[in-house]
Amino acid sequence: MDSPHGAAVTAEGLGLKGPRGWAFRDVTFSAAPGSLIAVEGPSGSGRTCLLLALTGRMRPTEGEATTGGLRLPRRAAAVRRVAALGPVPGVSELDPSFTVAEHLRERALLQRRFDGSPRALLRPRRERVATARARIDAALKAAGLDPAALPKAERTSVRDLERLEALRLSVALALIGRPRLLAVDDTDLKLSDSERAEAWELLRSLAADGTTVLAVCSQAPEDAVIVRTGAAGAADPTDITGEPASPAAPAPDEGTADAFAETGHA
Repeated sequence: MDSPHGAAVTAEGLGLKGPRGWAFRDVTFSAAPGSLIAVEGPSGSGRTCLLLALTGRMRPTEGEATTGGLRLPRRAAAVRRVAALGPVPGVSELDPSFTVAEHLRERALLQRRFDGSPRALLRPRRERVATARARIDAALKAAGLDPAALPKAERTSVRDLERLEALRLSVALALIGRPRLLAVDDTDLKLSDSERAEAWELLRSLAADGTTVLAVCSQAPEDAVIVRTGAAGAADPTDITGEPASPAAPAPDEGTADAFAETGHA
């Protein structure tokens, strides 16, 4: 797919404190555009909070950070426009009752409605359909998800997906927006050794294509830019005082049916 140039990510003494204490503190690292960044640490060590802070979804308490040259937290809104979330529990989860097609259609609709230019919205319907379909196909290819191989193709419900298939779908949804930074939480959770290797190979391929990847994990690969969080971190993302995490995409409403049809799905 046509990947934008990745976003450089830096942090210097970055920390975030909530009612239960420090979620993370003294985080310092620098990663070039197109890097694979692995945030390694045990559950409860502030890994998710750090991911949300670096993507502009949480406000750090101390230190400095930049994503794509945009200083945080002052330019958090701008960072959110270039940083997309893959799976993050409680923030950007897949709806188990949706099918693969419904998730793809919804994301394509939201992308066109909220991120498209006025000129793009005035293009002929056929052109809009082709553009949406091309973005979806490119995102699926980059994420390594072949809907035809699923039990019911694109009509397969999320609840029927294997863990690795669900991860690939979440990544594909994020890639539809062509982000400069892709953030993925719990990358290696509940994966077998072979599945874990496949997941990291996927993220390496995305980084190699130019998109910076920020991945939370329990065990980082040696070839990543490794950022470690300590075991003393306190908080669940919802317990932190500061800028709230972005909500998950809304469910389709009455106005989405026609736009869904424009993506060319059955």
